[in-house]
Amino acid sequence: MIDWARVRQLRDEVGASEFDEVVQIFLDEVQETIERLHKDTTRREFEQNMHFLKGSALSLGFDRFSKLCQDGERVAAAGQASEVDLPAILKVYDDSRAVFIADKAANLT
Repeated sequence: MIDWARVRQLRDEVGASEFDEVVQIFLDEVQETIERLHKDTTRREFEQNMHFLKGSALSLGFDRFSKLCQDGERVAAAGQASEVDLPAILKVYDDSRAVFIADKAANLT
């Protein structure tokens, strides 16, 4: 679910002192994008939002979530955004976020 090697790499790239701030920015931006997805009932911007979420998830090691976003982006690009199971994708994000928060300290020492 979480690629801890990627998380450690990010921490090393930004520095341990800046890492928590980067994580918070990530979580805030993902939440904003999720809110946009909920408001976009016609799924007009679905592909772009999935693309953004995919990239954000890859940056922070949310492996499973990024793969689902990539799949959603691909389906939307084929003109079938309404076929994407957004609640399932967001459930994986919620689960990933919970695991990340709960296990962060143990995996970054």
